Amino acid sequence: MEYMPGLQNELDDLKPSLFELLAEQQLSSLLPPSIRYLLAVATHRHPRYLLRVLNNFDELYALLSLLVERYYLRAFGGSFTENFYSLKRERVAFTKNGEIPRAQMGAAAPVRETLRLRTADVWKNLVVMVGLPYLKRKLDESYDIHVAPQASSLLGGPRYNPNDGLPANPTVKQRFMFYYKWFLRNMYPSVNAAYYFSIVAFNLAYLFDNTKYSSPFLWLIGTRIRRLGPADHRAIASILEAKPSSNNVRQQQQRPGSAFLGLLSPQNLYPQALSSLRYLLPVSIFALKFLEWWHASDFSRQLARKATENLDLPAPVVTGMTDPSHKKTAQPPSSATSSTSNLKPALKKSSSHHQPPVSSTSYLPIFTVPLPTADSGSASACPICLNPLTNPTACQTGYVFCYSCVFHWLNGEHERQMDFMNEGRGNEKDQSSQEEDEVAATSSKTNKSREGRWESGKGRCPVTGRRVLGGTDCLRRVLV
Repeated sequence: MEYMPGLQNELDDLKPSLFELLAEQQLSSLLPPSIRYLLAVATHRHPRYLLRVLNNFDELYALLSLLVERYYLRAFGGSFTENFYSLKRERVAFTKNGEIPRAQMGAAAPVRETLRLRTADVWKNLVVMVGLPYLKRKLDESYDIHVAPQASSLLGGPRYNPNDGLPANPTVKQRFMFYYKWFLRNMYPSVNAAYYFSIVAFNLAYLFDNTKYSSPFLWLIGTRIRRLGPADHRAIASILEAKPSSNNVRQQQQRPGSAFLGLLSPQNLYPQALSSLRYLLPVSIFALKFLEWWHASDFSRQLARKATENLDLPAPVVTGMTDPSHKKTAQPPSSATSSTSNLKPALKKSSSHHQPPVSSTSYLPIFTVPLPTADSGSASACPICLNPLTNPTACQTGYVFCYSCVFHWLNGEHERQMDFMNEGRGNEKDQSSQEEDEVAATSSKTNKSREGRWESGKGRCPVTGRRVLGGTDCLRRVLV
């Protein structure tokens, strides 16, 4: 199907296929949403400077597109995306069938100069390329705002809003908005359908070589799209390699470093910046496809995993925190002399059995319970009460307890917490805190409470000591 026009008319080698034109139109239609998306991402980082630009994106993009397309039409004979596909626009010759194959073969350069776009043709094409898409985007946006939210699912179509009625003494703006919304409700759906049906009809006619125009708007302005020929490539090369005038050459020879300054002059900066877009578009497409492949494939994760396999990371060094055992030993010489000898063996025995975590805010040890070991035969028991799980409940850290035990623990009301904070060991099942009790008893025999020296674990996980966000509301029942 792509080569059907070439098979039907062997003499017209410069006529592009419909699929080339559709590819160019698709690329041209993808530019505005892509730039809008990049601008929206940048606006989240710098809303103070870019929010107004994003709100007026359609107008700014139309103005920028007008400058770029005007330059490309005058210099290369086609739009920005058409030049990327080696296409151009030319006027239709006023001859029989509008074709002059013999003249194109014998005198390609004079034919090119005859059929190239004049100033009036350039502005007509700018209206079709810039003005018409801008008007279409604004009408679609207005339809989505004023008509689409008011669509009735029962009636199957748009309905009138009572607030859109014309007031008694309307102003010019109110009268304009009233008729504008009336047009959107009653006329625009038909106009939009006719717009797309006319494009499809011309595309089918162009596919079967029944017309020289691929769009009804090109037919209205008398312009058609062609492939670039050898004469076009030579003309474009001469434009890109244009040499400066003799006066500029003489000035550059007289002034050292003026060659670099000549590139930054306003008369050279504008065409050079716009000509560089011919290379920026394919590079940006390649970069976009590469990033899409990079994030979709597993290559990046495998590369990062292999890069960190041979790295021997040292153990983390914690500074600025004092171990609780050192705090207890750092007492005045008068009171610490008698307790130092008895404290060292108890600390050594306690650290080998169960080391409590330290709070990052108060720098106090947190009372926790160890997990039941598999050797003791109570691996499925509750770590708090050491009994079989009753109504199992999971904490945010992933450990499972009895619901009543973890509920009272998070509220700071469990008897194991209260006994520990009050120096009591009445609970015979509390085997893990015996060494800790011995350390506390030898260090402060006169003080019967651990308040101010320990945290009871209120609001924290009973095993890890991490704070539970949400308290008891975040507990979840599990099935064992």
